[in-house]
Amino acid sequence: MKKVISTANAPAAIGPYSQGIDGGAVVITSGQLPIDPATGVFAEGGVAGQTRQSLLNVQAVLAEAGLTMDHVIKTTVFLKDMNDFAEMNQTYAAFFEKDPPARSAVEAARLPKDAAVEIEAIAVR
Repeated sequence: MKKVISTANAPAAIGPYSQGIDGGAVVITSGQLPIDPATGVFAEGGVAGQTRQSLLNVQAVLAEAGLTMDHVIKTTVFLKDMNDFAEMNQTYAAFFEKDPPARSAVEAARLPKDAAVEIEAIAVR
């Protein structure tokens, strides 16, 4: 069973992909840019603000599938500059205070719309 997840509480896809896919036992989000869905622009506050918004967008996609951040078992964080790792990490930690998921963090040569950060997640029921 595959169900497309779509919510107005996260930015619309900017290409031929879904915000997320509900596979029954597993929910996978697409990479979430730090776009505020209410304004359509990047969140303010540098890497910390962009990390927070990306995670709020992940949270919104998961909520549409009836899940929370507690269901996340793996994330991938794409950073424009690995020198921003500590700032991203501090903001990220607030979303996963107990039993954080597995995570990869990589520097990407360029992210869509020249974002400083993009985050994707895998969650289980």
